[in-house]
Amino acid sequence: MSFSTKQYREALGRFATGVAVVTCPGDGMGPVGVTVNSFSSLSLDPPLILWCLDKGSDRSDVFRNCDHFVVNVLATGQQDLSVRFAEVGQHDFSGIRHEPGVLGVPVLPDALAVLECNVEARHDGGDHVIYVGRVLEMSSRDGEPLLYFSGQYREIKHKT
Repeated sequence: MSFSTKQYREALGRFATGVAVVTCPGDGMGPVGVTVNSFSSLSLDPPLILWCLDKGSDRSDVFRNCDHFVVNVLATGQQDLSVRFAEVGQHDFSGIRHEPGVLGVPVLPDALAVLECNVEARHDGGDHVIYVGRVLEMSSRDGEPLLYFSGQYREIKHKT
């Protein structure tokens, strides 16, 4: 390779992404969540999405053993949730407002979109696991997305 890991990461950071918190029921210790920006649509028919989780994450075992998960697409103003669920050891829902979705998995009430999924497949992806989910239930609302670009949270700037 003619580039370093740092250069590669910086180049990838030039792609603006939305931010989501993926939740699962947990493994007897209660539900957990993790912040991701690796969320993407995969297929319209059947309705499939994907997201990726670092194999070294302190939540990898929990997600490896769950059959359902929810993708909560965050809105502007929900940066605190993104930061909370990105921190090592901060994966539980203590002090976090949530409600059970149709599958019993935590849903964040003010998310822009909520996609409740069964795990369709897990694939090895280098230092990550790629999760493919079949969307069983969903909802969305109007609002502005929380964005991430070049290592910082961003907002859409509207021309006046």
